Amino acid sequence: MDSKLIFAIVTITLALVVYTIGVFGERKAGILAKKHVIIFWLGLVCDTIGTLTMGAIAKSAEAVASPLHGITGFIAIVLMLFHAGWATWVLYKGDASKKQSFHKFSIVVWAIWLIPYFIGMYIGMR
Repeated sequence: MDSKLIFAIVTITLALVVYTIGVFGERKAGILAKKHVIIFWLGLVCDTIGTLTMGAIAKSAEAVASPLHGITGFIAIVLMLFHAGWATWVLYKGDASKKQSFHKFSIVVWAIWLIPYFIGMYIGMR
């Protein structure tokens, strides 16, 4: 297995682990905190690095990409960016009610993020 592919798999899986810890840590805490926001940004960075690496591999191999994977992956990264940005804004504003209800949005973004993750896993196993 190519070292670039291993790097991409590890960084995307690290994004899954980090993002899951952030989302469910926030849910368990019952309130959005600075550490959760940092974890959301870290998850986004890991996912972006892994996705860009996978994209470079796909271009160099001239592989046929799955349009569904590309579309859902793009939507997931945009949602993660919006999620991390909004979390930062909510924390900055200090609105207690928004900080307590933010986990509902976090779960939705996390669930949507899983779609391209599992599509990519399926494509990789074929």
